[in-house]
Amino acid sequence: MTALQHVKLGTYYVVNMPEPDDFGFWRDRARQLVQCDVPPDRVAWVEPGGTASLFSHGDRRMPVPDLSARPVRASKRFMQLARNAAHHTDPERFALLYRLLWRLQSNPRMMEDKADSDVRRVEELDKAVRRDAHKMHAFVRFRLVEEGDEPEAPEHYVAWFEPDHHILRREAGFFVHRFANMRWSILTPRGSLHWDGETLCEGPPAQKSDAPSGDPAEDLWRKYYASIFNPARLKIGAMLKEMPKKYWKNMPEAALIPELVAGAQQREASMVAEGKADFTAKPETLDAVAKAIHACRNCPIGALENHAVMGEGPRDAALMIVGEQPGDQEDIAGRPFVGPAGQVLDAALEETGIDRSAAYVTNAVKHFKYVQRGKRRLHQTPTAKEVDTCRWWQEAERAIVKPKLVLALGASAARGILGKTVSISKARGEPISLDDGSELWVTAHPSYLLRLDGAAKAQQERLFAADLAAVRARLAELGQ
Repeated sequence: MTALQHVKLGTYYVVNMPEPDDFGFWRDRARQLVQCDVPPDRVAWVEPGGTASLFSHGDRRMPVPDLSARPVRASKRFMQLARNAAHHTDPERFALLYRLLWRLQSNPRMMEDKADSDVRRVEELDKAVRRDAHKMHAFVRFRLVEEGDEPEAPEHYVAWFEPDHHILRREAGFFVHRFANMRWSILTPRGSLHWDGETLCEGPPAQKSDAPSGDPAEDLWRKYYASIFNPARLKIGAMLKEMPKKYWKNMPEAALIPELVAGAQQREASMVAEGKADFTAKPETLDAVAKAIHACRNCPIGALENHAVMGEGPRDAALMIVGEQPGDQEDIAGRPFVGPAGQVLDAALEETGIDRSAAYVTNAVKHFKYVQRGKRRLHQTPTAKEVDTCRWWQEAERAIVKPKLVLALGASAARGILGKTVSISKARGEPISLDDGSELWVTAHPSYLLRLDGAAKAQQERLFAADLAAVRARLAELGQ
C-alpha cells in the first residue's frame, strides 16, 4: 500500500518534535508530508512531553514521497515568518505552519493576503518572538559569582531571565558575540546556556534561586543610570511598553525608577530653569549668541541628543544665507551646510559667482530635529512653533551682522525671518523688504533638489540657479 493510499484510507500521522524550537526538523518533515499529499487535518505535531490526539492511533510511520513528487514551494516571506514563529509557545504553531505551507502549494501568493486569518496569526507569532528576543538583549543583567578563594580564579557571570517563548538557543549567538571574553551563564526556566570563552554548552532549566542576587558593581550601575535619567524625555506609557514591570525584578537599576519618576516633574522644572534662554535682551555679539543657543531648551528639539550649530561667516557680511536646520552631518561637525545639501549649495554658489566664504551662513533652527531608526537619525521637519521659538536667535544674528541681503533656503527659513509661512513658488524671484532695511530673497532648499529626479529635478535646478543669479546681480548693484 502506497503512502497516498494510506491518506485516502484515513491514516493519521504523528510527528514527534525532538525540541520545541527545532525549525529544521519541522521543515524536513513538513516537506515530506506535502510531497506525499498529506492534508493538514491528517497530521498531529507533538512537542516533547506532549500527547497526540486520541484519534492519532493510525500508522505513525512517516510516508516516503515518490520519485515523481513535485518540489515543495515556499515563498521567502513565509520562510522568514516561519523561522521565528516556530519559537513561539503556541501549541498550535507547527500545525499552523504546515497548514500555510500546504495552502502555498496551490496559492503561491497567499502570504500577500493580509486579510487571511492564518497569515495574520503567523505574523502575530513572528512579532511576539522578535519582541521577546529584543527584551532578552536589553534586560539580561549579568552578576559576578565568586568561585573559590584563589585570587587568579577566572570571573564567572550569571544572569537570570524569564523568556515568554523558546528563544534561548535562538539568541545564544548574540551573547557569545557580545560577551566573547567573559565566562557567563544564562539561566531560564526553559533551559540554560554556559560559555567558557571557547565553547557554548546547553544545560537544564533553572530556578531563580540558582542565580546570584547582586554584586558590588551594581551600585556603580545604579549611580550611572540615575545620572543619565532625563526627566524631560520621560513618557511613562512608552517606558512601560518597552520595559514591562515583569523584567524589573532582575534589573538593579529598576529599583530607582519609582523614585526617579516621582521626582521627574521637579527635576524637569530645574532643567528648564537652568537652560531657559533670557528673552529680555538679545545678545550683542556672535559669541554670546553661540553660548546662549547651546544652553537653550525652549523647544523640544533642544532636549534631544544633539548639539547647537552656530552660524559662520564674516561679522559684516553683505549676504546672509539662512537654511532650515542642521542635519546629521552638521550636528556632528558643528558647522552649517557641510552635508549633501551643503555640497549642492556650494556648487550652485560657485557656478553663480557667489563667494560662500564672504557670506554669513546660518539656520532658522539651531538644533537638529530627528527621529532615531536603528543607528540612523532621520531628519524631521521642525514645526511652525519650533521655528518661531528659534527665530529669536536668527534675529539676533541678523542684528549683529546687518546684511544687506538675506537669502532664505526653503519655507522654514522664510518663516523664521518673516514670522509667517509663505509659498516658495509665489515668493521667489522678487525681493521682500524687511523692517531693518535689508532685502529678503526666497528660494528652495538644496535638499529639495536632492529628492527629485528626471525633468522635475532639471526644472527646479534651473529655478534655483536663476534665484541665485538674481541675488548675485542685486549684490553687484549694491556694490558688493
